[in-house]
Amino acid sequence: MAFTLNGIDACQITLPTPIPDPYWVAFSPSSAGLVNIDLNSSNLPEDPAWLALLAGNQLLTKQYEFSNPIATAYSGHQFGVWAGQLGDGRAILLGDIAGQELQLKGAGKTHYSRMGDGRAVLRSSIREFLCSEAMHGLGIPTTRALSVVGSRLPVLREEMETAAVCARLAPSFIRIGHFEHYSSLKNITRLKELADLLIADHYPHCQSAQEPYLELFRNISERNAKLVAQWQAVGFCHGVLNSDNISALGLTIDYGPFGFLDYFQIDHICNHSDHGGRYAYHRQPQIMHWNMACLASAFLPLLELKHSENDSQTMLRNALQEFPLTYTDTWQKLFRAKLGLQTMVEEDILLIERLLQALHDSKVDFTSFFRELSDISSQMPVKDISLRNNFIDRAMIDEWFKDYLERIKTETSSDIERSSLMKLVNPKFVLRNHLAQKAIEMAQQDNYSEIQKLMTILATPFNDQPQHEDYAKPPHPGENHIEVSCSS
Repeated sequence: MAFTLNGIDACQITLPTPIPDPYWVAFSPSSAGLVNIDLNSSNLPEDPAWLALLAGNQLLTKQYEFSNPIATAYSGHQFGVWAGQLGDGRAILLGDIAGQELQLKGAGKTHYSRMGDGRAVLRSSIREFLCSEAMHGLGIPTTRALSVVGSRLPVLREEMETAAVCARLAPSFIRIGHFEHYSSLKNITRLKELADLLIADHYPHCQSAQEPYLELFRNISERNAKLVAQWQAVGFCHGVLNSDNISALGLTIDYGPFGFLDYFQIDHICNHSDHGGRYAYHRQPQIMHWNMACLASAFLPLLELKHSENDSQTMLRNALQEFPLTYTDTWQKLFRAKLGLQTMVEEDILLIERLLQALHDSKVDFTSFFRELSDISSQMPVKDISLRNNFIDRAMIDEWFKDYLERIKTETSSDIERSSLMKLVNPKFVLRNHLAQKAIEMAQQDNYSEIQKLMTILATPFNDQPQHEDYAKPPHPGENHIEVSCSS
């Protein structure tokens, strides 16, 4: 089916560049269900034309025709510096399918590739595929991954690798950078068209607001405030929170040098290209707020269609101040839930902060700690809590456990009820870097079974899955120093 963007002109019809001899690396039946793709007994598309289409080698299946694929322009701030025009340098939007936009990442050069080759490599495509589906399993808003198609086509990064195309889905791939683009060009007509399109398709309730564009800004900001709080609660580090990597729908997007925390470090940097630590774990909320300020600046001309510059600035400034309130409220609710606390007590925040400091000081595994905490009985003597053995300062953590046990005794839930609730929010399994690396290394030897296994495990990360116990363990020494860069 043809795809149009309501006359918005910062896009170019862009045909994917075919890859030689494509083959399946990974496919998500769950994502396929979103777009009604019929599968065969091997959980691959029944229509063989899907392999060619998702490789970028043709634009037609029995069900769908994608006759006008496009790449879009956007602008943005990268590492806090205005970078000017950017755009879909290696992503091509094929069109709309069952309410989802289908995009190929790594399908060749576009008008916005600049000096890039427009390709993605097998390594990075597997990482994006697995993490997209892992985040969905965790209940965190995200773009979805439909497939990875590989090819022996050589691609040069730090070393020579092979090409792959990752197909991903989202209700919309509109970014903060799209708004920054039109605002920077002072193209108010297109800026308004983009905002109206987003309201009509994804935020229809904003249309009836007294100030539709201000309400749209509030909604985008609120979604992203909640999103980053969810990241913090599971120990997810995005790695490159440039304004052009932020979704206007509040989705996790652009999986590059991401990483889940293993041994907890509050200032952990997952991207070895981030020399200043701008996108470290503890700075993600601040940086997301900064990105919302960039969006507010881009929205200023929309409000000035009805109001003075001063009034428009005041309204947006006030709306922007709602971000830290939303984030803090969401973060506190999530971490209370992680501790099994259903009621709100002011002292809870200090209890949480003391724990995070202790986890940091002793480099305790983030995911395992909270999962094992779910099994503690409120009547258990502190000396019998095995988790205390993970901490260097035994007196300090014993004092914390003493206070925690006293606190959970004030709750009305039983130990069994509290444990069940905690296991609904504290995952047993996350996509640890060493697990992804093993799957990548096996795939580079033409063995894709580990991708399938991880996809199955991470689809239900809150279940015990005793047969996969090893996948819940933190990395061994030597496995926790995997470095990931933007080139991933």
